This record gives sequence, structure tokens and C-alpha cells, in this order.
Amino acid sequence: MIRVFLLDDHEVVRRGLVDLLQAGGDIEVVGESGSAQEAARRIPALKPDVAILDARLPDGNGIDVCRDVRAVDSAIRGLILTSYEDDEALFAAIMAGASGYVLKQIRGTDLVDAVRRVAQGQSLLDPAVTQRVLERIRNGVEQPRELAALTDQERRILEFVAEGLTNREIANRMFLAEKTVKNYVSSMLAKLGLERRTQAAVLATRLLGEHPH
Repeated sequence: MIRVFLLDDHEVVRRGLVDLLQAGGDIEVVGESGSAQEAARRIPALKPDVAILDARLPDGNGIDVCRDVRAVDSAIRGLILTSYEDDEALFAAIMAGASGYVLKQIRGTDLVDAVRRVAQGQSLLDPAVTQRVLERIRNGVEQPRELAALTDQERRILEFVAEGLTNREIANRMFLAEKTVKNYVSSMLAKLGLERRTQAAVLATRLLGEHPH
């Protein structure tokens, strides 16, 4: 069984999604919430395979919830559900380590298919977009002034953050202590004039916006 948690502030939407997801017999909704704060607390304890997260909520957003949950348990896959397509939200989803980004207008059968694919470890994010975000971070030639201030180590960490890795995963990749990575991330965000990891999405948007393919 694929265990799913559902975060959406509309009860009617949640009820419809629960019926839709459970109709196939291979998906079980193990928890639901209308609050970002509550979901961020409950999801790691419930350990679902997939968390379907509404992008916009009265007390926060699903993208921040995705990042916070994956920082605790990177085995939980995030699927961002949003009402409209928006580049900035797409980049934020990539930065938060989400496995997918689907529009609420999606057909029911397509959403069930998306949950199954994400549960198997597939990414539904367009690889070309993810690749462009990473290339802009890697490519020192066309970088805005702020990126020039980063050390090679900080630039590599920004790259890993863009791939959605948690501090622990970055530490393992770079053979550093997790605390050291945390310090690098803080320093990198300070140099870029950002407060949170997800705001690096704004940077990604600008990098793409300045040099469109």
C-alpha cells in the first residue's frame, strides 16, 4: 500500500481527493490537514510515502512544509498541488526537494498516476527546467554579482540545495559535518541576501530570466 498524507485547506477538496485516491485499492490516506503548521508536525511522525501539499494555505505554504518535512525525513516524497502554473513556485518546489508539481485542474486518474510514480521514486519535475536551474548556478560566467561573492564550496552547496538535498545529505556528499554544512548554508544565504533556502528560488528565477534559452 502507498501511504499518503493530504494537506489542503478546503475540506470538500480533501474529501474528494481521499475518495479518488483510495478508489484504486493500492493507496491509503493515513492523515490529512488544512494547516501548514500542523502538517509539518504530523507528517514526519506518520511517515507517509507521499505527502500531497497544497501550495497556498492560510498559515503558510506546502513548499515550506515540503522542505521542513524532508529535512527531518528525506524518504518522504513531496507532491505540490497548485491552482496555477507559476515559474517562481516551480523553482521553489525544486529547491524544496519536491518530487512533483501538479495543477489542481489535473484529471483524477492523472493525479493517482502521479502519486504512484512519485512513490516509486520518480520525479515529475521537468528535467529540462531542473537542469537549467542547476546550469545557471554552476556556470560562473553569466552569474549576477551576488553569486560572484560565493566561495567554490558555497557554490557547490547552493547547487545541492537546488537539487533539494537536506543538510545531512549534503554533509554526506561533501564528507563534512552536518553542523559545518549548516554554517556554510547560513553564510551562503547571508551573501545572497536571503533568509530561507526557498528564497533561493527567486535567485533561480532571475538567473533564468536574464539569460533565456
